[in-house]
Amino acid sequence: MPKPKFTTVEAAKRLMISMETAINNMIDEVKKPVDPEAGGAARKAELQSIKQTATDCKELIIERQRLEQMIKDLQTNGEIEDAKDYSGGFAERFSK
Repeated sequence: MPKPKFTTVEAAKRLMISMETAINNMIDEVKKPVDPEAGGAARKAELQSIKQTATDCKELIIERQRLEQMIKDLQTNGEIEDAKDYSGGFAERFSK
């Protein structure tokens, strides 16, 4: 059985599925409660880690949205336009 031909659209779709798994894992990590026994520097480090995970997750959501738009463009036009700006989506407008 011949190996299917590699296409950008199919690779992008597979990446989107992987990103979805990563986003869900990050959300689960952020939902975990802070250790009530932790105090001082340990508590601060744990809270900082949660904040960093949330920030990373937000950025991954924005990148996933850009990838989704790129796939739509590829399926519509058959190519990615050089001057296309993938930054104006819903998630990015509210990311700041």
